[in-house]
Amino acid sequence: MFRSHVMVCGGTGCTSSGSDKIAKAFEDEILATGLENEVKVIRTGCFGLCALGPIVVIYPEGSFYSMVKEEDVKEIVDEHLLKGRPVTRLLYDETVAEDKKQKRIALRNCGVINPENIDEYIAFDGYQALGKVLTEMTPDDVIQTILDSGLRGRGGAGFPTGRKWQLASGNRGNVQKYVCCNADEGDPGAFMDRSVLEGDPHVVIEAMAIAGYAIGASQGYVYIRAEYPIAVHRLQVAIDQAREYGLLGNNIFGTDFCFDLDIKLGAGAFVCGEETALMTSIEGKRGEPRPRPPFPAVKGLFGKPTILNNVETYANVPQIILKGADWFASMGTEKSKGTKVFALGGKIKNTGLVEIPMGTTLRTIVEEIGGGIPGGKKFKAAQTGGPSGGCIPASLIDTPIDYDNLLAIGSMMGSGGLIVMDEDTCMVDIAKFFLEFTVDESCGKCTPCRVGTKRLLELLNKITDGKGTMEDLDKITELAEFIKSNSLCGLGQTAPNPVLSTLRYFRDEYVEHIVNKRCPAGVCKALLNYKIDPVKCKGCTLCARTCPAGAISGTVRQPHTIDTAKCVKCGACIEKCKFGAISKG
Repeated sequence: MFRSHVMVCGGTGCTSSGSDKIAKAFEDEILATGLENEVKVIRTGCFGLCALGPIVVIYPEGSFYSMVKEEDVKEIVDEHLLKGRPVTRLLYDETVAEDKKQKRIALRNCGVINPENIDEYIAFDGYQALGKVLTEMTPDDVIQTILDSGLRGRGGAGFPTGRKWQLASGNRGNVQKYVCCNADEGDPGAFMDRSVLEGDPHVVIEAMAIAGYAIGASQGYVYIRAEYPIAVHRLQVAIDQAREYGLLGNNIFGTDFCFDLDIKLGAGAFVCGEETALMTSIEGKRGEPRPRPPFPAVKGLFGKPTILNNVETYANVPQIILKGADWFASMGTEKSKGTKVFALGGKIKNTGLVEIPMGTTLRTIVEEIGGGIPGGKKFKAAQTGGPSGGCIPASLIDTPIDYDNLLAIGSMMGSGGLIVMDEDTCMVDIAKFFLEFTVDESCGKCTPCRVGTKRLLELLNKITDGKGTMEDLDKITELAEFIKSNSLCGLGQTAPNPVLSTLRYFRDEYVEHIVNKRCPAGVCKALLNYKIDPVKCKGCTLCARTCPAGAISGTVRQPHTIDTAKCVKCGACIEKCKFGAISKG
């Protein structure tokens, strides 16, 4: 029995900052001090507060150490583990306390257990839900429980999970069926599913087995991008352990139910987040969407009935089975039950993962949980839903976050990326950023997406280059609506959303770019002019010596000037000026 546990974050973020070396240093130092029988080092999944990594949490105290370095390890062992005195200079807070504004369901085991040890998952009620459905519930009982819970898909449009399972549940035992998991997660700034697989892979395995029992499937596939090596490794370890324990394979829990899982690696194509393209890719073909109907529940993978949910959706299932549909439905809003995991990024203090009840306002997420905007800047907008979503302006910061509210204001839930923007962000440039991503990632199968998004991007480039006209705004709207109505798959149909939402809420910025040839945020290079204030300039010559284009001239101790014809607008002069004499606008 160990008196202390040293939990070292082994998520991708902390691993990239050297947490593996820190864990090894703890093991070596604990051995050197003779504490190996009293203190155990555990590599966990993501704790959520990625901005403060590498993170180490020591229990039973719950001391939360942030930005730990290898050279800090000896001090922590000597002071905290030997003498019982926490190292206060490294503490983020005194202890890990429950954040009352967050509620962990999908992330409940992340940062709590060793994801490569099935016994630890079992110790936290792991596989109890699978045992319950196989011994106490019929397949229809399982589906009804998921229906009653109100669980909706956490990967995009929010289709009711129980309804999807119900559609695929006919002819059990008479036809081959498949259960698939979308772990591709291609949205820029999204890393929720990756973190669940890195921190709690067994929850997905258990949920997929439950889904297999519910619809009568014997085989499952997890489609995950190859760029997630830690998640792939831990998932494979978990699958092997589940097979060894008889929790995958034949006659699970001594019943007639047989179910097995395999991993299929994706090459990172964004379009393979669309369900039919994902299934086509699993089949070994080029990942392109197929026309619907027929829907996958009728004709999916290899032409057989198939259900597909994403990682976060599955991560909710075991807890719903164990605690009941009413428990899950008691959280959230009328039509959006439970919690939602968001990956906070952009211009925000606390970047990382949060899990909040549906209906929590954007203000709470940004200002309270996220810690607000750094540098005293003003909140300008938040992008939800990635390239398929839209921008939410500051005027709507008190909007409760759920499926229907986001759709009503021109955005969508998507998989859960939430990018925060401050006053220095150009909204035309943001629309262009997401559209550039869509143009690059379009599979090219249908003309509205393949050609339409390129023409849309050309119009945005025209505006940011200072060559736009007011008529271009009408063209943008018309073309965007055409793409939405005529693209083959959901990704093409939602591609214009970032453009339409920024045009809806930040039309004045588009007009400023067109009429006054000016970017209010000072981002669009073609519209920038750098100026030197002769009153503030001390003639130190540092800017002139820094300029790579030789655009700045002047003598020592005399005000300098910028030749706008030569200026390449790199911003190097502003960074070097110590007197704030150079401005752009």
